[in-house]
Amino acid sequence: MKNKSKLIYLFLFLVVVIGGIITVNLLFKKGNITRKTINNNEVSIVLSLEDKIQDDTLWCGTMNLIWNDLKNDLAKQDIVFKPQLEVVDNLNKGTFNTNYLSENAYYKVYGVPSLKFKKQIEEAIKEKFNETSDILDDFNWSEAKEEDFFLYVMLKKAFEYPKKFKELPNGVFKDSKNIKYFGIDEDNKDLDLLNQIKVLYYKNIDEFAFKLFTKSNDEIIFAKGIEESSFINTYTKITELASNYNKIDLKKKEIVKIPYLDFKVKSGFPEIENKVFNFADGKEYYIEKALQTIQLELTETGGKIKSEAGMMVKNLSMPMVNEEIRSFILNDTFTMFLIEQNKDLPYFAAKINDIKKFQ
Repeated sequence: MKNKSKLIYLFLFLVVVIGGIITVNLLFKKGNITRKTINNNEVSIVLSLEDKIQDDTLWCGTMNLIWNDLKNDLAKQDIVFKPQLEVVDNLNKGTFNTNYLSENAYYKVYGVPSLKFKKQIEEAIKEKFNETSDILDDFNWSEAKEEDFFLYVMLKKAFEYPKKFKELPNGVFKDSKNIKYFGIDEDNKDLDLLNQIKVLYYKNIDEFAFKLFTKSNDEIIFAKGIEESSFINTYTKITELASNYNKIDLKKKEIVKIPYLDFKVKSGFPEIENKVFNFADGKEYYIEKALQTIQLELTETGGKIKSEAGMMVKNLSMPMVNEEIRSFILNDTFTMFLIEQNKDLPYFAAKINDIKKFQ
């Protein structure tokens, strides 16, 4: 009887071990990556396209959308701190606005903060996006006055390529090894894959830009070897170089390697908090708390982006033609934009230097 019990325990133990091995293999199969939660000290999030950027910097237009509402609908004038900040001047420009997004891609609202208003937002994003909020619980909803305001926005998009790209062997990115890539290799004979890529310009293996088309109205732009002080300058430079380049078709034997991306970051903005400014009617206000999240996934089949921004505002009274075979390998610092077709500005930007922070 004891021997039988031992055999049963041994059998159960082997089932658990083998099951665990199978699970690990499934999780780490080629092309499958685990979402990276990024700490604030690992990357920078800028508030506007005009802000100065450094390596590993992100931007998404959600904060701009609620700032526009704060400035235009509530304050009814530019937001001015004393002393004034350059980032606030850039926000006041209103460069990015709802003209650059389809209405079905975002939900935004502002009102007097209350638990009822919070529930209204939660129900709205559940109905429109089938999503929950990552930031609403971080705000204080119990001490608001009728003169206070809460501004909120969520952006959510999913896009799919017309045809799935190939999962490529793991490679290097600068000094990082075993980085996961997808794209097109030199053996590709699928013309449909070539046609869903447009070369914007190509100087050499270290200086190029290209875009991917999707089934929706979204396009993904990648650029390598371009160093500008801001995302708006980077995007303008890409546009200028592309306008003078005429070899836009990708040819057989040309290589495209794109790293998988899967990350989530949540950031506050202490630089704009607790500073007094005036509405046009003379009332004094300050931003008690401002939060933004950015979540992005990019794979061989397509991608997803989700971003939230919230702000609690308190009343104080309280190129060249080249015939060589080109290789578009994103294995060093690169910039990325997401933009809707036929729009003049992107709604997301990233400058990626340390790939391990993002996959």
